[in-house]
Amino acid sequence: MHQASVGFHCPECAKTGRQQEFRGIASLQVQPRATQVLIAVNLAIFVLGIVFSGTGAATGRARSLTLDGGLFGPNVPEEPWRLFTSGFLHAGFIHVGLNMWVLWVLGRFLEPSLGRVRFLALYGAALCGGSLGVVLLSPGALTVGASGAIYGLMGGALLVARERRIDLMASGLLPTLGINLLLTFGIPGISIGGHLGGLVAGALAGLVLTEVSKRLGKKGDLVATGLTAAFGVVLAAVAYLLMFAQYG
Repeated sequence: MHQASVGFHCPECAKTGRQQEFRGIASLQVQPRATQVLIAVNLAIFVLGIVFSGTGAATGRARSLTLDGGLFGPNVPEEPWRLFTSGFLHAGFIHVGLNMWVLWVLGRFLEPSLGRVRFLALYGAALCGGSLGVVLLSPGALTVGASGAIYGLMGGALLVARERRIDLMASGLLPTLGINLLLTFGIPGISIGGHLGGLVAGALAGLVLTEVSKRLGKKGDLVATGLTAAFGVVLAAVAYLLMFAQYG
């Protein structure tokens, strides 16, 4: 290989003048496209919330995406979509910034390991698990944020790392989870139910994704994805039924 201004050229390409480059191992890695899309969607919705809020304030018809889409137990029987939309809303710049940074860090590890479809199934199941945790522990509090889904990614990451025999302490996954749990219980105003619900759901989904895929081979990926998606649906259904029984 001959070094070029950008990358490397093979000897034959260099002789013929073709500009074919070799960019190294990084070019062969799976790009976390699903993670990037999730971050983009969260940021776009956050910006839209600011725009709508400003426009409404100027015209006297203020509408808040947080109020319209946040998870509030008494409203769930008539507006069940709140169990899902609440995971894409944030209360401020710091809130959305920290969540998106952690999502990026975890997504860069998990998405290439699981594949985009299984990664999205894990994210969805964790989001629904976080919503179930909220309605169990604090149904009367308006709750927003991707934290439940992100805690689920932490739980899933622990299972994936275990399956790949990665040292949980040396990798930093276990200490990071421990620090975040301390913050969850130590800082007022944080949704304990959302975080714990997402963590448990993500860990269970991660167990399904790793064990089923390992036992069934290639067919296992499809089966594991379907089971994880169904698990998320069941979690959301349970959350809805609980709120319907209490407020319906």
